[in-house]
Amino acid sequence: MADHERGPDGGKEPPEIPLPESLERLRPGGGKAALKGAGKYAGLGIQFAVAIVIFLKLGEWLDRRLGTDPVFLYIGVFTGAGAAFYSMYRGLMADQRRAEQEQKKEKDRT
Repeated sequence: MADHERGPDGGKEPPEIPLPESLERLRPGGGKAALKGAGKYAGLGIQFAVAIVIFLKLGEWLDRRLGTDPVFLYIGVFTGAGAAFYSMYRGLMADQRRAEQEQKKEKDRT
């Protein structure tokens, strides 16, 4: 193991290595923003699956009611997937606009 210079407290500590901005979140205390972002998007998969299942069940019900075999089931699945994609797209675009506005404000401050 390499011998490091002594730190301010007299013990041996590894030297402070600057990290790229993308890896800064790995430092102790730097992961708060990453966790916040992960929490925001954690429910997207569940939302996607729920939308598909709801439209699938609606299509199944319509097929039983109208006597059509899997026509409305397929329509329901694709409609649910389309609605979920559209909802996800709108949310992500809104977050991107918000982030760009925050970056612009930060840039204007400096």
